[in-house]
Amino acid sequence: MKLKIFCLGLLATIFASSASAQKRKTIPSDKPQLIIGIVIEGMRYDYIYRYWDNFGEGGFRRLIEEGAVCRNANYSYMLTQTSPGYATIATGCNPITHGIVSNEWYMQLQEQRVGSVFDAKEKSIGAQNDSYKFSPRNILTTTFTDELQLFNNKRSKVISVSLNPASAILAAGHMGNAAYWFDDASGNWVTSSYYADSLPQWLTDFNAKRFPDMYIEKDWLPMLSADKYRAGSEKGKSRNTGFTDDHVLGKKINSFMKKNKQYSRLKANPSGNTLTKDLCVNVIVNENLGQDENTDYLNVAFTASDYVSNACGPNSVELEDLYLRLDKDLEHFLQFIDENVGKNNTLIYLTSDHGASNNPTHLQENNIPAGFFNADRAVMLLGTYLNAKYDKGKWVSAYHNNQIYLNHNLIESSGISLQEFENTVCSFMLQFSGVADAVSASTLRSTTFTNGAMAKMQNSFNPKRSGDVIICLEPGWIEQSSGVSSSNSGYNYDTHVPLIWYGWKIKRTRINQPVDMRDIAPTIANFLDIPFPNGTSGNVIEGLTQ
Repeated sequence: MKLKIFCLGLLATIFASSASAQKRKTIPSDKPQLIIGIVIEGMRYDYIYRYWDNFGEGGFRRLIEEGAVCRNANYSYMLTQTSPGYATIATGCNPITHGIVSNEWYMQLQEQRVGSVFDAKEKSIGAQNDSYKFSPRNILTTTFTDELQLFNNKRSKVISVSLNPASAILAAGHMGNAAYWFDDASGNWVTSSYYADSLPQWLTDFNAKRFPDMYIEKDWLPMLSADKYRAGSEKGKSRNTGFTDDHVLGKKINSFMKKNKQYSRLKANPSGNTLTKDLCVNVIVNENLGQDENTDYLNVAFTASDYVSNACGPNSVELEDLYLRLDKDLEHFLQFIDENVGKNNTLIYLTSDHGASNNPTHLQENNIPAGFFNADRAVMLLGTYLNAKYDKGKWVSAYHNNQIYLNHNLIESSGISLQEFENTVCSFMLQFSGVADAVSASTLRSTTFTNGAMAKMQNSFNPKRSGDVIICLEPGWIEQSSGVSSSNSGYNYDTHVPLIWYGWKIKRTRINQPVDMRDIAPTIANFLDIPFPNGTSGNVIEGLTQ
């Protein structure tokens, strides 16, 4: 009851502020006053139509029925993870150019693994401890928001919001005014010293209202009766396996999240998406986004979908229920945009950072080839083999998500050719079940591939950050982990994502020809008549506007 009253109070505040706003134009402005990028993490294209019958009229359906839908939008690299996805959207180029090759990578000189936004020069702002030494400095190119800020001498406002720091930071670019993410320890929205010395007062006030405390108290109850869900059990044996005896969803997700911090459960709960939407509404109101002739940008990252997908799989009731609730959040957010900025003044694109694999166990039970690749065991056996072939030593420095980093110092001091060593590792890895191919860094540096899996591997490869050997798993195979689904391949289920354009001058249309996710940045730059990001290799998407 307390939460309901609080939310009603928030809505009253929002609409009171919007009522006093200037009368919105019914004719689109020359340039959009506000661009909003909505990224739903881990969303495959087919989810739109899988859940269509249970969507309401004002969320996903409104965007699709009134907007331009790119039906064949794909990433063109192999290591389809969250950080490379955001960087590709923002820069208009692949990891080979923008340098964000993975969520994290191994630094040979420092002999340590670093996250995609790690920056030892920075410190946490507003967090319970100094755990967020983050910045966007690891992006090697400009983003479309950087080019916007350079073009108009920083007159635009660029703000990004996500429960996860990397998502917020990479989307904001180098010249973002602010990036805010969620601190699991305190339940506060925080930032880093890269952006400011302190949180703005309005955000301090927002944190003081303790939304997370109220959301975390709520049980995740199903919106529909069991027979109404399109999703079934991962094992196909029951239509209601997402339900427990007390009809509470998400109990196995709580175990998946390990509850190591009090508020971490919100990252794998529909309330995490609602919390993100709440903050974005406050960002628009308090930062006056879209209120003048200089185009502003807001990135909205909905992250809970990826956590739930990893924990429960694409065919779970939990994931469907989350999308139905996200549909309601989108409806409320679009209504707010109508009142506060106006549809004709706002350009919205909705997409995802990557898709998701099916649960290999579910595929196996339906006689489809699939499996879990035990990377730890494979790397252990690789080490044993290399010890027997060359000599005892730590030949493998690190392994991370299909990438093997070799000990260059040891190889060099042993007088072994690095290229020969890489080829030896490739040959050994090909013997494991589930491994489709393995390619060495030497091969990727010396050969240009134009299509197929090798081209996608090359598009993921940056010589300063990528592993010495990259492996590609067979279709339907994923690395063994605590979850049942993931994304880290160049197959359609991981690369094919939604791309919907809505508002401003966007016409209602369906675009069937292939669209590369690198095309988003140059398309927006073209709308704004600004330079493309300096590493862009994508193209302008034709046929979006009236």
